[in-house]
Amino acid sequence: MAKVSKNSRVANRAANAGSGRDYVKVIKSIKNPENGAYSYKEVIIHKDKVAEFMKAN
Repeated sequence: MAKVSKNSRVANRAANAGSGRDYVKVIKSIKNPENGAYSYKEVIIHKDKVAEFMKAN
């Protein structure tokens, strides 16, 4: 069996457009202003929306 190069898979990205590969898990630490403790918010969002999530509260 021949090995498939990474570059050949790049051309097939349009075929994978609806798959779950476009989503990432983002973990953001949030500091509580009352006691200074940190909590963590985990979400799975589209990779194009990561910057918006990080800017949000």
